[in-house]
Amino acid sequence: MSNPKELHENTRLDYKSYPIQVFHNVCSNASEKDCVLYLHWHEHFEIIYMRQGHAVFHIDTTPYHVKAGEVIIIPGGSLHVGYALEDGDVSFDCLVVNAALFNEFLHDPIHARYVAPFMEGRLRFPVKPAETQPACADCYPMLDEIIDELDSRRPAYQLIVKSKLYTLFVLLSRIFSPVQMAEKTVEPYFVNRDRYKQLIHRIESSIGEKLSVEDAAAQVGLNPFHFCKMFKRLTGRTFVDFVNLTRMNEAEKLLRERTWTITEIAGIVGCSNPNYFTKLYKQYKGMTPSQARLN
Repeated sequence: MSNPKELHENTRLDYKSYPIQVFHNVCSNASEKDCVLYLHWHEHFEIIYMRQGHAVFHIDTTPYHVKAGEVIIIPGGSLHVGYALEDGDVSFDCLVVNAALFNEFLHDPIHARYVAPFMEGRLRFPVKPAETQPACADCYPMLDEIIDELDSRRPAYQLIVKSKLYTLFVLLSRIFSPVQMAEKTVEPYFVNRDRYKQLIHRIESSIGEKLSVEDAAAQVGLNPFHFCKMFKRLTGRTFVDFVNLTRMNEAEKLLRERTWTITEIAGIVGCSNPNYFTKLYKQYKGMTPSQARLN
């Protein structure tokens, strides 16, 4: 598949020779439906280890409910976004790794048979491995060890992280390889995904543009009904809700960083009626624009 730049996250990996990084995500006092992981994609694998709370992660068109102690694997190139499913603290670790970490095994015939198909995207692990094969949960303590090494950075931690992560992938490949299972675990590719990426980039970069559902549907080549259905599956929000949230996020930033009047900011984010802008801002941010500026 092609990977356009729209919504691409240039994920920071500290060392090119060891392209792996852990990111600790903590959302304190989250409310139900709060976004806990913004919509993005990157070329790396991402393993999310849920530590606290309950969230839903939309990966391309499919929602996955994840509770504390559960793990999901997001293949490179997939659009993904996360929302809290209940009030309270939500925390999770994101382990981001590029398949180049294991390039030294490229000419190993065993690697080529079992692991390479998953690393190269020809096959995919199930997003929730332990839901498909409960034995996968036995591998999860290895993630704690990997994350501890990445956090503590003791001498030669990179080698330990690399070896443990490779062991994890080998064990998962052993379980899910078509050599061992009659049914392949390849998940269907969402053929309109790149068009949706371009559309979302348009929404976020042309924040004040008047964009109707019909225009958006035409851009991705679907009729309005199917467009709205697929957009909700992809992002977890309706098209109108996503546009409004994007505009209010930009308004929040402008209120904080600029001295423009509230009426001017309303116009910039596509709200010609200041009163409607105030109502919409309070709906999404829990306070009026004037209160936000005072804070």
